[in-house]
Amino acid sequence: MFACRLPLWRFSATCKSRQSGHFVPWDSCQMLSVKGINTTVGQEQQAGLKGKQVLEDLEMHLARSETEALFHEQPETGNPYLEDTLLRSYLKTHLPPKVLEEVHQDLERFGSRLHTKIQPLSRECELNPPVFRQYDAWGQRVDHIHTCLAWRRMKEISAEEGLIAEAYERRYSNWSRLYQAVKLYLFSSSSGGFNCPLAMTDGAAKVIESLGIPGSLKNAFDRLTTRDPQQFWTSGQWMTERRGGSDVANGTETVARKQPDGTYRLYGFKWFTSAADSDMTLTLARIADAEGQCTQGSRGLSLFFLRVRDEEGKLNNIQVQRLKDKLGTRQMATAELWLQGARAELISAEGRGVAAISNMLNITRIHNVIGAVASMRRMMSLSRDYARKRVAFGKLLKDHPLHMQTIARMEVQVRGAFLLLMEIVRLLGLAETNLAREQEQLLLRLLVPVAKLYTGKQASAVAVEAMESFGGQGYMEDTGLPVILRDTLVLSIWEGTTNILSLDVLRSLVKSQGQVMAVFLSTVQKKLELASGTEELSPAVQQTREAIGRLQQFLAGAGSEQALTMELAARDFSYSLARIYTGALLMEHAARPDASSTDVCAALRWCNQELCPVAVESARGSYEGGAALRDSALVFGSSRL
Repeated sequence: MFACRLPLWRFSATCKSRQSGHFVPWDSCQMLSVKGINTTVGQEQQAGLKGKQVLEDLEMHLARSETEALFHEQPETGNPYLEDTLLRSYLKTHLPPKVLEEVHQDLERFGSRLHTKIQPLSRECELNPPVFRQYDAWGQRVDHIHTCLAWRRMKEISAEEGLIAEAYERRYSNWSRLYQAVKLYLFSSSSGGFNCPLAMTDGAAKVIESLGIPGSLKNAFDRLTTRDPQQFWTSGQWMTERRGGSDVANGTETVARKQPDGTYRLYGFKWFTSAADSDMTLTLARIADAEGQCTQGSRGLSLFFLRVRDEEGKLNNIQVQRLKDKLGTRQMATAELWLQGARAELISAEGRGVAAISNMLNITRIHNVIGAVASMRRMMSLSRDYARKRVAFGKLLKDHPLHMQTIARMEVQVRGAFLLLMEIVRLLGLAETNLAREQEQLLLRLLVPVAKLYTGKQASAVAVEAMESFGGQGYMEDTGLPVILRDTLVLSIWEGTTNILSLDVLRSLVKSQGQVMAVFLSTVQKKLELASGTEELSPAVQQTREAIGRLQQFLAGAGSEQALTMELAARDFSYSLARIYTGALLMEHAARPDASSTDVCAALRWCNQELCPVAVESARGSYEGGAALRDSALVFGSSRL
């Protein structure tokens, strides 16, 4: 009945009479409406019964309203900058005083804007995903991707806040990149998915800058890095095709044909293009020779710049096949695109496309880490606030020791991931301002894939655990929590899966002829020496030193010539590097003169886990001869092992 369709708080014991305009008792109003019907005797009886049923339902609802209440209070967060004590303590420790003063003021203002203005826009982006209209009403193909007003507003805000510009203006020298990363970290979980196009935009700007900003690309670079919302461009990154994801060397089929004016026309199918509504893109293609032949493998790939649309908004000989139906990141348009003679400009040396775009991958992987840490912090903040409000079994969740133990474990993961993020952007800032020593450059090369692969896994685990901390409410769509979980799950896939990046870690060791590993170990040892001066940290220092010993023993036993052993161990080896280095960062932070007991506790808890899983698995024989065959037999089945 209609009464059941109204929320409880809409019911009242009175209603407004249409005749008098005054409020009268609800039952009188109902009786007037029934008696006012011109009916037969039988119909009057039916109407009377119906009216009686309405009254009974109403009485039942009123009776319930006296006893029923909403027992779940909505978790709320305030200014994300002011509430993040770890972030503020890190900035206080590392930034020069003058920089800290200016940055603090801006971040406090930005945090307030996030809380009051930007977070509501984020929800609008989630509720109004992009829509693809292939044809207009008259059958003309338009391939229009419509995005909501809130999504377009996010683009303007990104320019206004200098979320890309900050890194390239370098107002604060080597600290500019770290400052940009902090703003992106605060923005990410409130961006409605706009953090993804920002990642690719930053990456494109980095590639163009690394090429010396050629004259033909100056306009593009200026638009990518502007603070003017009307001039700001976002960029795509079109590398994934039908035959491959990470395997671009063998999976890229797009062909580039040179034109008399020196430009190129691109022909091919891009299988997965994120932020398809972007203004420009960088993409890989194979240049065809006079006979139409192309060089295969990575040596045949070149890097191209293209505008997605012309000045009139028409697509650049591009057809949109469809929008992808994704598990998460639904706020952002991800499409399949046909390139049918798209006009493009060659921006790398011919056959050097992979090398040229490597700078973009480095930046987008760091953005991936930013997104992972931001999503963990968001879920942690909500879980913490909920624990202060939710009553279960006669007391607040915060007063249940087991529940608090669970949340504390989550907090340790978030703190470790945050410090690892800050470390890589600190090193990137040094490299970009030519202040990085060779050892720091090597360390950055190693830590980017390590941080990306590890935080991607951390984010998924923390999001699932946090969702569970809300009980059944965590599973409800209208709480917004499932959105965070879905969007988090892609972070172990974007910019290279865990296995792909684990193999990249091994490549960094091989190409540096072991120098990377030597720098890693010496850096960790220095941080341990600093922490050893704090007596409370002695158990963590000892555990980390023992883990380093086991790691060195594993490397000595594996030997550089045993490629299969190292490949099988690649994931566990990368996890070991992540845990050891993060533990050292947590101890370094806890060894500060003004460190809190929370800082010390986090370092101790982190180092109490298995810091070197690769040594454990090696002792179990997981990488010995025949292990790969046993794994294959286990998966696909075999009568003999």
